[in-house]
Parts: sequence; C-alpha cells; structure tokens
Amino acid sequence: MSKPALSVLFSILFVIFSAPAALAKEATPNAAQHKKSSVHKSVVSNKKAQSAVAKSKSKIVIRRGRSITAGNKKNEKRAAFRGRRVLTAPFVQVIPARPTFGDMAGLSNTHDPLDLKSNVAFIMDQATSEVLFEKNSRVPLPMASITKLMTALIVLDSQQDMNEMLEVTVQDVDYEKNSGSRLRVGAHLSRADMLHIALMSSENRAASALGRSYPGGLPNFVKRMNEKARTIGMTDTLYVEPTGLSSRNVASARDLAKLVSAAYNYPLVRQYSTDSSYMVASGGRVLHYSTSNGLVKNPEWDIGLQKTGYITEAGRCMVMQAKIDGRAVVMVFLDSKGKQSRLGDAGRIRKWLQTSPSTFPETPVLAAKQS
Repeated sequence: MSKPALSVLFSILFVIFSAPAALAKEATPNAAQHKKSSVHKSVVSNKKAQSAVAKSKSKIVIRRGRSITAGNKKNEKRAAFRGRRVLTAPFVQVIPARPTFGDMAGLSNTHDPLDLKSNVAFIMDQATSEVLFEKNSRVPLPMASITKLMTALIVLDSQQDMNEMLEVTVQDVDYEKNSGSRLRVGAHLSRADMLHIALMSSENRAASALGRSYPGGLPNFVKRMNEKARTIGMTDTLYVEPTGLSSRNVASARDLAKLVSAAYNYPLVRQYSTDSSYMVASGGRVLHYSTSNGLVKNPEWDIGLQKTGYITEAGRCMVMQAKIDGRAVVMVFLDSKGKQSRLGDAGRIRKWLQTSPSTFPETPVLAAKQS
C-alpha cells in the first residue's frame, strides 16, 4: 500500500476512535452543570416549601393563640394581637333582679334602727300581744310559702284520716312558676307525710294534693282558708290557692303574727315545721327531705314553730315562734334580700332583745321611719 493510502487510513481510524472520547469529554461538563442547576432548583423549591409550611404553621398558631416561633416581626405583632383577641374573656350580660312588690311600693326607702335587710318586720310578745318592733307591718304583700301554715290548719281542722294515701296528679304540677318537685306524678304518700314535708321543706305538690283532696275539692279548701283567716282576725289577708306560689296570696305582717299564734296551738304543726329532716317512701324510692330554715339546726335557738317562703314577687320571707331568754316571741320578716338575710335579721332582733337597756317586759317599741 502506498504511503498516501496509509495516511488516509490512519486519519480515518483516528477520527473513529478519538471522536467518542472527545464527545464524552465535552458532555461531562454539560451534565455536571445541568446537575448543579437541578440541585439549585431543588434547594430553592425546598426553601419555598419550607417557607410556605412555616407560614401555614404561623397561621395555625395564631388561631390557637399560642406563641410564635416563625415569621417576621410584622407577622409576630399581628399574631400577638390576634392571640390577645382569642384569649379575651367572653361578654357576660348582667340581668338586674326583678323588683319585689315591696320594692315597687317604695318600702325599701324605709330605714330602721337595727338596719334590717327585710322591707317588712314585725316582732310581738306572744303571751301579751305587745308589739316590740315594727316596720311596714300593715302593708299586705305576697306571703309565698308561709301560705302553707294556713293550709295545715285547714287540713287538721277537717279531721280527715291522716293515714289515707293521697296521689300526686298533673293537677298538682306548678304551671305558674314552673317550680320543680321531687314528688313525681303518680306518687302516693299518706296525708300525714304530705303535711310533714309541706311544712318542713315547703313541698308544693304535697300542699296542692292536700288542698285538692279536701271535701268539696280545691275551691272549697280555699274558701275555708279565707274563712279561717277572718276567724282569727286576719283582716288584710287573701288566699287563692294552698301552696303560696301565687303572688295573689297576700297578707300583712301583723296578720301573719296572728297566724303564727293560732298555728302554735296545733301540736303537729309545731312538730312538723321544726323537724330538721324527714324521709318518705314513694314509688319504691326513699326521699330525704331537710328543713328550709337553717336556724332550726342551730343549738343557740329555741324555735317552737317556723315557716319560710320565697317567690320573686315576695322576696325571702320567714315567720317564727321562738323563746329568747325565756320569753316567747313571734317574729315576721317579709321581702328580705339575699338567701341568708332573713336569718341575719332574726339574729339582729334576738341580740337587740337580749341587750336592750330596758328589762322584759318593758322593752321599748322600735318603729321604722319612711324616708
């Protein structure tokens, strides 16, 4: 083979074997650069994703009102502000108490030397009927469950069988005040047990059942209540039902003092009204009742008869017969403010009688003044 032919052959072989290497060498920098570019894009993308997640977490944190760990100062301030809004206490609307009938009559403007919290008070020596203290004592007001004292007198005057079983019916359910009761419709109790828990714990359905089971029914029972009131000299009194839930049952404090004196002559009224607790069996259940007057359990008090009452129109009410230093006294408190205020007023009267400069039975009468 001639030299020119050999040169041409070597040239062809060089091109064939050197070209792939050259192409590979040229491709390597491009691939590295492409790979570097892809990595950079991936990092940027990850940073953006992390930023988005951080913002999302920041929003969630703001909603929950927790501390902020991510975000700029502007976001932190906004989050703190929103956090405070979340933690702000809810708005509570204060509903003023409804005025009692005594308040509407202006009796709360009456001031007395003992600073009693009751709008009406009347204290009387039981033996002599001497008035020891009075405050708005002639104003007829709702008497609430003190009504049940008269209910008891009518039941006992009727001489009905006290062991007769009475049934609680839908007629005994309170639809006027929607008050609750532990006596279910269909429950059966003896007349004696009904009277017991009506006087001691002010059980409304029991008092209703007592009136409904009277000869002639409830209308005749209410008629007899008003007749009895006139008999014992209660001239400022009206009864319309036997429980006291109606605000139309009204009496003056002077009249209620007469009622207490009359009721004291009934041994069962004295016993039932001053028991501290009592149990009755009804429908397979044993119901535990307690007194509605905390003073009954107080050993410092010698209480012979008591009754409490409450409806919105009447305020807190209480009547008692108690012995103070051996002297029998009748106390009447009407339209008192606060659950314990009537008990506190009884304590003020007791202390005043015990420390009065004048000795019994010459204690001077304290009279309240209308401002």
